Amino acid sequence: MKSDIKDIKLAEAGQLRIEWADNEMPVLRKIREDFSKRKPLKDVQIAACLHVTTETANLVRTLVAGGAKVAVCASNPLSTQDDVAACLVANYEVPTFSIKGEDGKTYYDHINATLDFNPVITMDDGADLVSELHKNRKTQIQNVWAGTEETTTGVIRLKSMENDNVLKYPIIAVNSALTKHLFDNRYGTGQSTIDGILRSTNILLAGKNLVVCGYGWCGRGVAMRARGMGALVIIVEVDPIKALEAVMDGFNVMPIAKASEIGDIFITLTGDIHVLRKEHFLAMKDGAVICNSGHFNVEIDIPALTELSENRMRTVRPYVVEYKINDNKKLYLLAEGRLINLSAAEGHPACVMDMSFANQALGVEYIVNNYKKLEHKVYDMPLDIDQSIAKIKLQTMGIYIDTLTEEQQKYLVSWESGT
Repeated sequence: MKSDIKDIKLAEAGQLRIEWADNEMPVLRKIREDFSKRKPLKDVQIAACLHVTTETANLVRTLVAGGAKVAVCASNPLSTQDDVAACLVANYEVPTFSIKGEDGKTYYDHINATLDFNPVITMDDGADLVSELHKNRKTQIQNVWAGTEETTTGVIRLKSMENDNVLKYPIIAVNSALTKHLFDNRYGTGQSTIDGILRSTNILLAGKNLVVCGYGWCGRGVAMRARGMGALVIIVEVDPIKALEAVMDGFNVMPIAKASEIGDIFITLTGDIHVLRKEHFLAMKDGAVICNSGHFNVEIDIPALTELSENRMRTVRPYVVEYKINDNKKLYLLAEGRLINLSAAEGHPACVMDMSFANQALGVEYIVNNYKKLEHKVYDMPLDIDQSIAKIKLQTMGIYIDTLTEEQQKYLVSWESGT
């Protein structure tokens, strides 16, 4: 079986960690049990470009249980857990192309190796797989039924493709599901980003000025967790509504030009390019820590930082590179500006990814049943699937909710009753 991983001998360790994560993923387990009986994905060829983690392995197991044939590659060069990749190959016989720390050429070689399996469904996290198909493998697109997209950055790219009339097949935006972005983005990113910063630096957050660039759901989660650990959180925003919400949530809000002068720790979570630039690095204090938890490593202008330091860099800890500027200042960049939560830590807790990957699994089944009716557009996750996942999740937590009475249902759809 063709694959490219670091070391097949890591499989046993990967198996143990996959099973540990599975304990925290009861919704996906329930779907796997159902898929095993019904085989709704029988012989469906899927190319999955996702973070190769323990949680992803359990998603892949679920798809395979449903009858799918899956090939996997990484959606970020630093996010792969090599023992998980080894286990997927050795124990589950899933073609896997993923090595932590792979360079850019290898990254795209791996994407193309996955596409060589001629998928009819794509699963993406950041839209690099879809982009590669549309740029360099156009003849293959006619065989693709549809795809799913996991993250905000990928959805933005795909909607841009739709608006430019270049998207050649339908996409289900898993990120649009409430059981995804309200939980994965907020609680998952919030906890795992802080985890990555602490693992790589071992610094105390309490009393530090921590600057969060972007107050979307990911930024909110990070700000909430950082405040809980005693950090003095500053929010940087360009959207007046989000900025107002941050103020009402009790955070300081200011432009990055001002925040750069007082921040101790900077975290970008915007999905945009060059949020932190040359003028901001020049204004930062000696010892400032800089990291990113957005999907791509473009939010921090790393070439400008390198130029300012005149290539005077050194690795002082795993995932921590020191940039010396003007002989009297040192700035510290974490994880090469890539996703700090997946590069320096283990990504989102399995409990949260349970819902995200339940959406992926059921999204694939939805495609199999409906792709012939879909246009070349980006679709939100169907609400009934979203709600069913929430109900299952509550049940696995031992929590039950009320239902409306007939009288209440009638009242909510009528107009006659008033004061």
